[in-house]
Parts: sequence; structure tokens; C-alpha cells
Amino acid sequence: MSVVYLIAGLILLVIGGEFLVRSSVALSFKFNISKMVIGMTVVSFATSAPELLVSVQAALSGSPAIAINNVVGSNIANIGLVLGVTATIGVIGVDKSFYRINWPIMMVFSLLLYYFLQNDSLLSVFEGIILFVGLILFLIVLIKSAKNDVEVEEVDESLAVVSNLKILAWLLIGAVALYFGSEWLVVGAKEIAVSIGVSEAVIGVTVIAIGTSVPELAASIIAVVRQEKAISLGNLIGSNIFNIGSVLGLTAIVKPIPLTEPQILSNDIFWMLAIAFVLFPLVFLPKKLEISRYKGLLLLSAYVIFIYLSFKTS
Repeated sequence: MSVVYLIAGLILLVIGGEFLVRSSVALSFKFNISKMVIGMTVVSFATSAPELLVSVQAALSGSPAIAINNVVGSNIANIGLVLGVTATIGVIGVDKSFYRINWPIMMVFSLLLYYFLQNDSLLSVFEGIILFVGLILFLIVLIKSAKNDVEVEEVDESLAVVSNLKILAWLLIGAVALYFGSEWLVVGAKEIAVSIGVSEAVIGVTVIAIGTSVPELAASIIAVVRQEKAISLGNLIGSNIFNIGSVLGLTAIVKPIPLTEPQILSNDIFWMLAIAFVLFPLVFLPKKLEISRYKGLLLLSAYVIFIYLSFKTS
């Protein structure tokens, strides 16, 4: 039954996330919010909903390791798995916002998370507030500094004419699917961890992290195949910032998150910092502002090694 719960939870999270994105964008059109703002705020928050629900549910059910490693693992997966796979399918261009805003801010949030956890092995309510307020300030700066040459996530304009009743139905479907999906995923993951003798931290940083990154992976592959620019490096970096600022920030505000698994601080978070840091030289060497296929293979190989070592050392 644990495997059934896990698979059903993953499916519901994908369905719930999709319906929540649709309803959020449709609502934004109703309130006449620009496409740029929709892409940077509404869609980003909606696509982080699976991670948020899973982390809150894990923290409340007494599994803080899953809550923290869900975010740490998702951030590693966004760059190593999602960006790696996407780049191997097609070359990804990088805009100037990468080194001006997105990458530096992602490193600040990542290092801040490391400092908070290393300091007292606890992500407190106050620290959660700092992360969430930092995210709000980042979004304000990002929107104000956005120029016409800054690529943002494309938005389906057909959602501008959706009826209020359909929007309400989408919201309800998304909310119900996310609630049960997050609950079943955590239950299934905990039971599997116990049955195979693997820690909750390992399950959180691998299985659950990949599961909550499935929507981003699917969207990225579809975008490359269609030769669209719906997902860029900046969007993935923005997702990592959102995961730390919104998901862990809000979860810690709801309930402080103690660090119960030592490998999170001794191993996993260093993988998150390393794979985020290596993006900078990777973007500029040897060909500037481009993630080529062989760079994608390099990222994907690093992610495979990370998954292998996670299970081997557990």
C-alpha cells in the first residue's frame, strides 16, 4: 500500500499543480495583471504549491527531515535533472538577468539557509519570516528592474476568457488534489523508508524531490521540443529561490523545523550549494551565455552521482 500511496500522491500533486496554475493565471487576467508579473509571481508561487503542501504536511506529521530535504532535493533536481535533461535536448540561451540578479540572489538564499541550519540545527519562526520577507523583497526588485529583454515564463492567453465558474472549479480541484496528494506522498514515503531501512532524509531528497519537480521537468521538455522559451535558466533559478523563501519560509512560520537527520547538513545541502555555484562558470565557459548539450550532460551526470551516493551512504 505504501507504493500505491506514493504513486497516487505524485499523480495528484501533478494534477493539482496544473489546475492551480491554470486558475491562478486566469484569476490574474481577471484582475488585469500583466503577463510579466503573472510569470514572475503567480505562476512561480503556484508551481511551488506541491513542495509547500508536502513540506507543511511533513512538518506537522512529525517528519521534519522530509520537509527540509524536499526543498534541498528539489533545488538540486531543478538544476541537475530538469536543466540537465532540457539542455541535452536543446541548447539553452542565458540572458543577462542570470548574473545581474537571479544567480546572486539564489546563492544568498542558499547560503542563508545553510547558516540558519548550521547555527542551531533549527529553522525557527523568526528565520522563516526572514526568508519569506526576503522573497517578497526579491520579487519587488525583480519586477521593478525587469526590462523588455528579460525572458519570463510565457502565459497561455486563452485563459483570459475563462468563466468565473470554471476558475472556481479549477481552484477546488487543485486544492483537493494537492491536499490529498501531499498527505499520501508523505505517508507512502515514510512507510517505504521504514520498510527498506532508508532514512526519511534520503527519501525526501530523492523520491519526493523528484516527484515535486515532475511538473517543471515535463514543462521544460515540452518547451524545448516545441522550440518555445517558456522555461529558461532564469525561471528554474527563480523556482529555487521560491522553494527556500516561500516553501521553507512559510513552513517554518507554521511550525519550526528541527534538523533531525545529520546528513542534511553534512552532505545534502553542500550538494545544493555546489550545483548552484557551478552554474556560474558553466554559463561562461567555454561559450558565453549558453547551456550546451555537453554542459547538460555534465549536470545530469552530477545528479545521477548524487542520487547513487544518497542511497549508498544511507
